Amino acid sequence: MTAVDILLIVLGVVALVWCYMVFNNLVMLRHNAAQAWANVDVLLRQRHDELQKLVAVCARYMQHERSLIERVATARGALAAARERKDMRALGPLDRSLASDVSQLNALAEGYPALKADANFLQLQRRIAEIETAIADRREFFNATVTINNTQIRQFPSLLFARAFGMRELPRFSAGPATSARDGVR
Repeated sequence: MTAVDILLIVLGVVALVWCYMVFNNLVMLRHNAAQAWANVDVLLRQRHDELQKLVAVCARYMQHERSLIERVATARGALAAARERKDMRALGPLDRSLASDVSQLNALAEGYPALKADANFLQLQRRIAEIETAIADRREFFNATVTINNTQIRQFPSLLFARAFGMRELPRFSAGPATSARDGVR
């Protein structure tokens, strides 16, 4: 074996190890994003269940606010359906709509002293507020993970592996107003 042969073998081994590391990093990022989404999904399911209870409690007191209660129930169902389909583009607007309706429901509750005094209502309000805070935290972590994944997929030379193995960018879960210029960039 000549020095050139040994050099070629060493370069080949280094290239294979490097390819192995890049591919595994892309796979790890994809799995991290999936885990982060699973954490968000658990909280969305919990909120879904708690909102059903809140709507039931409010319906007993708010006979005149039937349309708002129905809007909350409809928004809750639409959000659950989008979550089941893993439709990230629909989740953001539906989440904003639901949050707005729940906020209106809480504001209207101020006009119902008996409802405000109901222990179940107060407990559900606190629980939903806690879940909303946790969703915001987990959504932020999920979006950060997705950003790392998407950045890695766009960077050379990782993009060669991503394209070769069909790895695509992941959508972010945006529940706030879509004003960011980066949201539209693909």
